[in-house]
Amino acid sequence: MKIILREDVSNLGNAGDVVEVRNGYGRNFLIPKGKAVLATAGNVRQIEHEKRVALAAQAKRKGAATEVAKRLAEVTITIARKVGEQDKLFGSVSTIDIMEKLEPLNLGIERRQIHLEEPIKTLGTFEVPVKLHSEVTAPLKVEVVAEE
Repeated sequence: MKIILREDVSNLGNAGDVVEVRNGYGRNFLIPKGKAVLATAGNVRQIEHEKRVALAAQAKRKGAATEVAKRLAEVTITIARKVGEQDKLFGSVSTIDIMEKLEPLNLGIERRQIHLEEPIKTLGTFEVPVKLHSEVTAPLKVEVVAEE
């Protein structure tokens, strides 16, 4: 049985692929779950149209993410914290703290997009990657200074 996958199926193919599967697998699992449709001429045209629309939308999102990345590259965030001996912070700087400083800039960045390996626990300037799109990652400069 030939089917068109509507979403990625592990060990079978990606969305939009036309694949050959056994009748029972297609009829009893893939088609009822909405993971695939029969490979008819009309369905092939419909899937190709959906692919074009999805690619256009993805290109638009990537363009918007690139614009935000350009703006983000120019931004330096300064966070003041209390400091102990040897410039160790009392507490740490996390993605929540960085997000609080980014909110007034209205860049449309969510906290989960900020990829901080581990919380910042010392003074200094750090580059924190912000994943804006699957193909666009922008560096954000975070400067941690001693609180007066």
